[in-house]
Amino acid sequence: MDKIIPTITALGKYVPKKILTNKDLEKMVDTNDEWIKSRTGIKERRIANEEETSSFMAAKAFQDMQERYNIDPLDIDLILVPTITPDMFFPSTAALIQDKIGAKNAWGFDLSAACSGYLYALEVASNFIKSGQYKKVLIAASEKMSSITDYTDRNTCILFGDGAGLTLIEASKDDTGIIDTDLHMDSIGKDFLYIKGGGCLNPATHESVDQKLHYVYQDGRPVYKYAVSKMSQTGYDLVHKHSYTGKDIDLFIPHQANQRIIDACASRLKLREDQIMSNIAKYGNTTAATIPLAMVDAIDDKRLKKGDLVIITAFGGGFTWGAALLKWSI
Repeated sequence: MDKIIPTITALGKYVPKKILTNKDLEKMVDTNDEWIKSRTGIKERRIANEEETSSFMAAKAFQDMQERYNIDPLDIDLILVPTITPDMFFPSTAALIQDKIGAKNAWGFDLSAACSGYLYALEVASNFIKSGQYKKVLIAASEKMSSITDYTDRNTCILFGDGAGLTLIEASKDDTGIIDTDLHMDSIGKDFLYIKGGGCLNPATHESVDQKLHYVYQDGRPVYKYAVSKMSQTGYDLVHKHSYTGKDIDLFIPHQANQRIIDACASRLKLREDQIMSNIAKYGNTTAATIPLAMVDAIDDKRLKKGDLVIITAFGGGFTWGAALLKWSI
């Protein structure tokens, strides 16, 4: 039996129309446009309205995928939803997406790994494809970060935006596809990046709301330190494991958390600017959705072609981190 190689065969994206600029944030908290740009690389981010939930945005992104690739929702076997902003605890956002897109033959579930969510889902989807039992797995990374962001906290409100990026995973028909992945987790991150409220440890109460326990908390310095170290090292290790160097990489698609982190990781791989995909200036950090959104933008900007060697890296709460090496298939 021939080896099954999972690969990305279709993509789609959706971002809300509302734009929150750095100038807008100047009116809300003690910050300024130049400070935000110099420290994060972000100029603006998209903000969802009340109707635009995570499942809503994913369904809109699927419509985009259908327009691009003529995908039949009835052909989808499994829906994976990496998100930390589910519409509700249950039913799963995967179930709500199934209903919205008409994927009646699919089952699915949500997956929580924060900003590494897409990479974790890619690994899960790949193994379902390798099993031979599933033909089409939809990864629907969708985040409404504005719903868990405290817009009086200048340390976090400048970072996050909303959006959805989708990829369809199938078995490769040639030698393209996912070459290898490398995933990690270290629970030390529980002290530096979290949301305390809402779970069984701190159920929702008047007190938990008053204490703002339902918003993202981030201790920026250790998060930045770990992100630079872990994202750059895992990407470097995966590339060199397969006897490649930075010169062989056609495109580096990192998680879009901070332009300085992206630059540090690219430096570790000794990449040129034209080898780096960055759209953080437009969207900010959309958590699990950043990588698939960047993939779609890279396609639209004609920066990706079939056969290109691509390295993906991410780092998120947990801490979670990892990398994937792909030979692009579209």
